[in-house]
Amino acid sequence: MWFLCYFLHRLLDYRIPEVESLARLFLGEKVDLKWRQSPYHHPDSPFYFIDLPSEDIARKIASRSVLLKGIFEVWGEGRTYEELRVSIEACPEEKKAPYLTPDSTFKIVVDTFGKILSLDEQTERIHSMSYIPFLGVVKLKCPEHKFWLIETDGNDLNNGLPPADNMSILFAREIGVSDRKVVVKYELSRRNYLGPTAMDAEVALLMANQALAKPGNLVYDPFVGTGSILVAAAHFGAMTMGADIDIRVIRDGKGPDKNVWSNFKQYDLTPPIGLIRADNNVPPWRSNLSEVFDAIICDPPYGVRAGGRKSGGRKLLQGTRDPYKIDEDRRKDHIPSTAPYTLAECVHDLLDLAARLLVIGGRLVFFYPAPRDECGEEYFPKHPCFTLIANSEQILSTRYSRCLLTMEKTGKYTDELAAESKRIHQEFKDNHAEMLQESRENGSLHHIVFSPSSETKLNGTEARPRYRGKYV
Repeated sequence: MWFLCYFLHRLLDYRIPEVESLARLFLGEKVDLKWRQSPYHHPDSPFYFIDLPSEDIARKIASRSVLLKGIFEVWGEGRTYEELRVSIEACPEEKKAPYLTPDSTFKIVVDTFGKILSLDEQTERIHSMSYIPFLGVVKLKCPEHKFWLIETDGNDLNNGLPPADNMSILFAREIGVSDRKVVVKYELSRRNYLGPTAMDAEVALLMANQALAKPGNLVYDPFVGTGSILVAAAHFGAMTMGADIDIRVIRDGKGPDKNVWSNFKQYDLTPPIGLIRADNNVPPWRSNLSEVFDAIICDPPYGVRAGGRKSGGRKLLQGTRDPYKIDEDRRKDHIPSTAPYTLAECVHDLLDLAARLLVIGGRLVFFYPAPRDECGEEYFPKHPCFTLIANSEQILSTRYSRCLLTMEKTGKYTDELAAESKRIHQEFKDNHAEMLQESRENGSLHHIVFSPSSETKLNGTEARPRYRGKYV
């Protein structure tokens, strides 16, 4: 069955991967979803058609999605209202009849993309649909059936897309809509305890969807910080666990009422089963421990807002200082020495950890920074145990992006695969060294990401470069 996905016009690369992940979650198996667009829609348009097995699956996907406005059954489509009428009249009667009965209640919602209609204009458009033989009663609050009349503009002045030849009009029955209130509920401005690297609530919920978080799953974040990602996973019912190298963040916070635990208490969520002080470079897990977690979701430290750290300290790692022992009475307040932790090391350790501790079919979801022209699969870290499911680019500046990588564990971890992963990692590390050299030449990765563009000015205003039809 073909349904219309009406997306929000934001985080464009995240939209289709989120729906595909949710389809996998609710269908319980791998599915090869079919997508299509009307010929006069741009790839960045919010309108996509998807083939799903049932309305029930479509409704479940819409209710949990963060980036969908809703999913609809289309009755008609046209470039003009006359074309729309012809299309609706050609729609099979058996498809329309169950929703036009005398004992039903209904409502028509007028929605626009790239333009604004006055109340009078909306009323005029609703009256123009009088040729549809509605026999039921209009009910504005909680009707049985909702119908959407969706109109898009034919130029790029308002929506940022390349101009179309004409406007597009759709008439469709609502199957299910998303609840964006969840994003407002968890937004960071309302959060009890925050750190400088707290993950945006909307993105954290998207990451949890990509990881297929659900009741009964165990989700782990090895760079937990203030727990923003685990809060999103717990919202969907998953059990959570986290680790961080900074004991002060996970143990103390900013006091007894402002810490990671208080963030879960604030939303009445099940708290993590454990938060541990651990170093991703020297993980504390037993060597024979395997296949524990259903998902690992994280935002590795890559040096924009905070640099990565590993245990040991520079002198200790360089061999100029011997390992030291902490007296028993000083251990509680001791802060271990740390040294810089490069992104290449961090990603290799993360993939190795995930390969050992994820169940088969478990997902690893994490952000990876890259120059704008290096956001293809050939530039991303790889591991023989994993298959890349999705790559969603989020633009940080005119030169740099961060990509949300979703990987699924498809191979069992063995000593042979561990050796193969080290070889692959060495190739990745060599390629990554070029990016580090560019970073050093320009000051830092933070400098590259946030430095102002040298674009020329037009008419006294700074030109904004375009990317895939949208401003950056």
